[in-house]
Amino acid sequence: MPSKVSCLYLLTVVCWASALWYLSGSRPSSSYVGQVSIPMRKAPKVSKNSTFSNIRTRSLNPHDFGYLINEAKKCEAEPPFLVILISTTHKEFNARQAIRETWGDETTFPDVRVVTLFLLGRSIDTVLNQMVEQESQIFHDIVVEDFIDSYHNLTLKTLMGMRWVATFCPKSQYVLKTDSDIFVNMENLIYNLLKPTTKPRRRYFTGYVINGGPIRDMRSKWYMPRDLYPESKYPPFCSGTGYVFSADVAELIYKTSLHTRLLHLEDVYVGVCLRKLGIHPFQNSGFNHWKMAYSLCRYRRVVTVHQISPEEMHRIWNDMTSKKHLKC
Repeated sequence: MPSKVSCLYLLTVVCWASALWYLSGSRPSSSYVGQVSIPMRKAPKVSKNSTFSNIRTRSLNPHDFGYLINEAKKCEAEPPFLVILISTTHKEFNARQAIRETWGDETTFPDVRVVTLFLLGRSIDTVLNQMVEQESQIFHDIVVEDFIDSYHNLTLKTLMGMRWVATFCPKSQYVLKTDSDIFVNMENLIYNLLKPTTKPRRRYFTGYVINGGPIRDMRSKWYMPRDLYPESKYPPFCSGTGYVFSADVAELIYKTSLHTRLLHLEDVYVGVCLRKLGIHPFQNSGFNHWKMAYSLCRYRRVVTVHQISPEEMHRIWNDMTSKKHLKC
């Protein structure tokens, strides 16, 4: 017999499907063109939950966006070993549900507490905002801040996650930041990389490390204007498709960002903050920022794989969990 949550979810999906069919016509999309787009807003009230009141100098990037949806009590009962922050967009309902039912399921590892959160900004489409609000009321795993959700605001979304961890979950041990089209081998991540039985690391940051420089071609998705970043090389940075860090780094990066000029390339910007902090990211070949054909033994060796559809996510998860007894 289906559970209450399953029934609620099925009813909600019917509403989402109708809305998305309607939105696929002449309704505006949530994409937004331009450099880091910050909407005009009234000066926010100082939150009593803020842990950053000791910053007295004027901030370059105050990041004073209010929470439209928050899960402030997620970590109150027991500090988690791992917080998963997943960058997503309003229309990616299927991807979020696939993650909830596979590698993002908080109950998979009974001996390790995991908290999963999906990060969003505000859509310019009120119907999409309402749909996400309904989804949040069912699953309680969504956090939304009051900035426009767009590709050029991915940096704001990541900083929002850092701020959330530092404010509402400061006693967690590790954080995984990833995207909604990523498959994560949680067993490999938790037991082989982070190792819950060992002493927690501090000032730790790892992923697929990239050493590169700015692209000056205006036609490129990763175009970086010279006046925004004049240097010829980027500091080492981890691909934004997936990286892991000790929870103390969340507050360090967030505080550093308040006085660091904003860049629209999120992973590069995090690298700039890490350089200021004197933290060097460790290279880990298990983090893949590309698509990789599935094979059981191959996927057992990785931590992340990019460009995985919701259907593939279910298929890979089911195969890996049903064949744990097989050796490679």
